Amino acid sequence: MKKILLTLGVILTMGLCAGAQTVTEEPDIESDENVQLSIITPAEPVQETEQEIKEREKRLREHNDQVAFAKASNSLRRGYFVLTADNIQIGNMGYRHYDIRDNYNFVLVQGEDGIIQYALTASGPGSNGLGGWTGKGKVRNKHLSYGKNGDVHFSYQLISGSVNADVSITLFHDSKRAMAYISGGVPITIYGEILPYRDKDHR
Repeated sequence: MKKILLTLGVILTMGLCAGAQTVTEEPDIESDENVQLSIITPAEPVQETEQEIKEREKRLREHNDQVAFAKASNSLRRGYFVLTADNIQIGNMGYRHYDIRDNYNFVLVQGEDGIIQYALTASGPGSNGLGGWTGKGKVRNKHLSYGKNGDVHFSYQLISGSVNADVSITLFHDSKRAMAYISGGVPITIYGEILPYRDKDHR
């Protein structure tokens, strides 16, 4: 009987040991072996040739000119803009004045209101005391058209008790450069840039 009990004990012990051997440990998910990294090597800088640099800069200038033209033409269409002058010609065959200040020399349209001003000197003769003339009035008979070459043409009349001027503005294609021809007295031609502008006093 004792031999039988001893034999059963040995068998049970072997069974438990065998069962213990079938248990597996959970994998260590934080082990370094489970981490995968991808190292990206920085690309070598592109070495542009002198010709490639010139072509890239040319494309950038063309893009900037197109953006400026779109803004300028849109401001003409909306009727809120200023043409800031960098040179002015008095008379059809007159001398062109280049040494002028753009904040004193401009053509301004703010909806139904307009101003034309030129000042050739800091002080001196002229109706505005700056060697030039300032005219304020209402903008009437506005007309916008497009040339075959892409130029934009904007014309109007500036009218008040003391002003009766016809203004014809040409915005050159793919540029913000423009020319304004003003008649109704001594002709004035103003050359400069068209900029979108909304004066707070005319909002």
